[in-house]
This record gives sequence, structure tokens and C-alpha cells, in this order.
Amino acid sequence: MAKLILVRHGITKLHHEQRFWGKTDVELSDAGIKQSEQLRDRLAKEKINAVYSSTLKRARTTAEVIAAKHGLNVQPCQELDECNFGYAEGLTFMEIQNLHPELAKALDGFDNIVQFPGGESFSDFEKRVRGFLTRLADHKDKDTIVIVAHGGTLLLIICHLLEIGVKHWRKMRLELASISIVDTYPKGVILNSLNDISHLK
Repeated sequence: MAKLILVRHGITKLHHEQRFWGKTDVELSDAGIKQSEQLRDRLAKEKINAVYSSTLKRARTTAEVIAAKHGLNVQPCQELDECNFGYAEGLTFMEIQNLHPELAKALDGFDNIVQFPGGESFSDFEKRVRGFLTRLADHKDKDTIVIVAHGGTLLLIICHLLEIGVKHWRKMRLELASISIVDTYPKGVILNSLNDISHLK
């Protein structure tokens, strides 16, 4: 495999509302564009061979700003999209408690057997994200690959690569516009960096 640089997208126009935005195609705010530029500058000296992103604008725009510096085209992948929250889409946690109390209980209890009514189950989401990893098999050992996606998506990727089980995915935090690096080797992987935001000044 290769060196993987995992990037969470920048802040969006609706971030401060603290709602569950999954499949909703929210755009980056001006601050999010600035964060993308800071990510671009941070990664400018990396010899990047490929850039993958979620198909959603907040991730795709972040990826395009990074990729342009290296003369690369972004490869959008639906496997990297955020979870489909179904009827909970666009709701705050308090609204979910009122409208879908059982779902709120499962979320609050870090339950991985979650089924979002009208959306994806956690197992479907996890399976979809895991499918992305097969794309990496075609890359060379010395390639550097940037993957721009969403917090939950990237945490699942990290869990799979480290072989620690997806039950641990909510025990880590990835800030907006953060960078995490996983170095991969034939016999295993090393988590080199997690949730680095030192480039955000």
C-alpha cells in the first residue's frame, strides 16, 4: 500500500447549527475555504500521487484546493460519503431525542448497532467505507495518497487499517480540517499522526 494522508473537510456554512448533516450537500464557508488553503500550504511539499474525496461539496472542494497545487485531479468516491442519517438528517440531538428517542438513546450510548430511520444502518455505512480500501491496492508502496472525507468516514478507515475493530471509532476525535497520517507496510501499518491541526493559524 502507501502513505495515507487523511484529511477532514473544512468548516461549512451550517456547522455552527450543530445539526446532523450527512448526505445534505453543505458547502464550505469562507472560513472553510481558508482552512482548505492552509491544508494546501501544509501539504505543498508532499509528493502526492493521488487525491480521493467524498462526492459531497464540503469534502470535494477541500480536496480540489489541495490537489490543484500538485496538478492532480480529484477522484470522487461515494464510498467516502458521510453516513445517510435518514429522518434524522438536519436535526439537532435534542430534536432527535424528541422525535426518535430510541435512536437518541443508541447514539448517546455509543451503540454501533444503530439504524437511522429512512437512512443507513451503521453496518451498511461501515461496509461501504470498507469497500473504499480495495482502491488502494493498485497503488505503489512509495505512493502518497490524500483522502479527504468526513469525521466518521475517516475514523472507520483508521480503525480498519489499525485492525482495532470499528467499536472504537467513537473513542477518537478528528477536528475539521485536521490531518492524520497512516504509514502502511506489507506487514502492517503505523499511525504516524492523529488529528493534527497545527497548520490552522
